[in-house]
Amino acid sequence: MDMQEKIPLLAIAGPTASGKTKLAVELAKAFDGEVISADSMQVYRGMAIGTAQPTLEEMEGIPHHLIGFLDPDEAFSVAQYVELARAKIREVHNRGKLPILAGGTGLYLSSVVDNIDFHEIKSDPDLRRELEARAREEGGEALLRELASFDPELAAALHPNNLGRILRAIEVYRLTGKPMSLPQEASRQKPGNYALCYLGLCYDNRQKLYDRINLRVDLMVEAGLLQEAEDLFRSRFAGTARQAIGYKELEGYFSGGTPLEDCLEAIKLGSRRYAKRQLTWFRRDGRIHWIAVDRFPSWREVLEEAQNTLVKSGILCYTK
Repeated sequence: MDMQEKIPLLAIAGPTASGKTKLAVELAKAFDGEVISADSMQVYRGMAIGTAQPTLEEMEGIPHHLIGFLDPDEAFSVAQYVELARAKIREVHNRGKLPILAGGTGLYLSSVVDNIDFHEIKSDPDLRRELEARAREEGGEALLRELASFDPELAAALHPNNLGRILRAIEVYRLTGKPMSLPQEASRQKPGNYALCYLGLCYDNRQKLYDRINLRVDLMVEAGLLQEAEDLFRSRFAGTARQAIGYKELEGYFSGGTPLEDCLEAIKLGSRRYAKRQLTWFRRDGRIHWIAVDRFPSWREVLEEAQNTLVKSGILCYTK
């Protein structure tokens, strides 16, 4: 694609609770942008609190896309997400706005910015039933270790609770003999569609990030997480959505077998582990300009650093 035809794209990555939503909104206000979510759990409706979907107040009037548009029992693949995200990016650009792709799902972000082509491989019902039975018996951790043995790149992007995608990756390997990341690597060699500025938020002091994660779980409980989760468990709540951190850990509480305090600690632990996995995934991408939030005396300086990086990237010359 000719450089003059490229679409400007600002991508914002980082671990959970690092401030991606806030930064995306501030930059959208400053540069006339709209936000496209890159979060695999925020796509589901009825899960606003547990997946930290931005509230109307947090959006500050900035349009947000690909949030809360699927029922929790609906299947949703990475390929489907990429198709929708690319369409939204072009739609936002055609309106003369800056597309801002923000979220913590590394596979979503990389699949969009790296021009990954997805060739759908039909599922094998017998193999899928076999893998689902193993998942019930062995759990997500065991299957994720198996995935890592032949596709460590993809395994690094997935949480053990994300059974749907783990099973799909193993299924594809069993059917084709090739890891899912292999065709993705070939796609990366093709010219991209976007003039990209890639920002990442992190904390030099990991404990500060973990403290933010712990506090956010407490605030989710205050905001009504328990009622939201109970409503979901009483309704159609299945597949990938049911494995989301913040819900799966509460099953024991609602069944009467686990104290609430233990469940909340499990959510915090699962979130901290997920943050570590996110950082491992994103750190491998040399294009990301990292902004360590705790190096700056205030959020204003963090925002100024992000704004300066965006301007220097040169992608704004591609806006309509």
